[in-house]
Amino acid sequence: MARLLIVHHTPSPAMQELLEAVIAGATDEEITGVEVVTRAALSCGAADVLAADAVLLGTPANIGYMSGALKHFFDTIYYPCLNDTVGRPYALYVHGNNDVTGAVRSVETITTGLRWKAVRPPLEVTGPVSRDEAWELGASVAAELMV
Repeated sequence: MARLLIVHHTPSPAMQELLEAVIAGATDEEITGVEVVTRAALSCGAADVLAADAVLLGTPANIGYMSGALKHFFDTIYYPCLNDTVGRPYALYVHGNNDVTGAVRSVETITTGLRWKAVRPPLEVTGPVSRDEAWELGASVAAELMV
């Protein structure tokens, strides 16, 4: 069975809505053969990433950057996963009140260093949350893992 790891930092109601929609999409009954594992960024480690077949990342945009929690996740897993996760499929969702450009760029910089492969463009949400788009992101990433 393929494993989708959702790594998130969810400090706000908007991020909680996005996380719930992503999980709902990824666990849709039409998607089979995929185990969805959800971990908070501060409790996710290299073993979780090494056991995953794809990673879905979620972060708020904080002062033009990803959250400190997601940065800590990357700091923790970077070297232990560097050589063993080359080509790992990943996707990203980001929420901000008015701009998410810096947060997206910071995640893309690190995933480029890890040599992970983006399988979807980032879901960039400013202002009110679009649950449909988040659901679709979760479903599409999980569906790619179906065997």
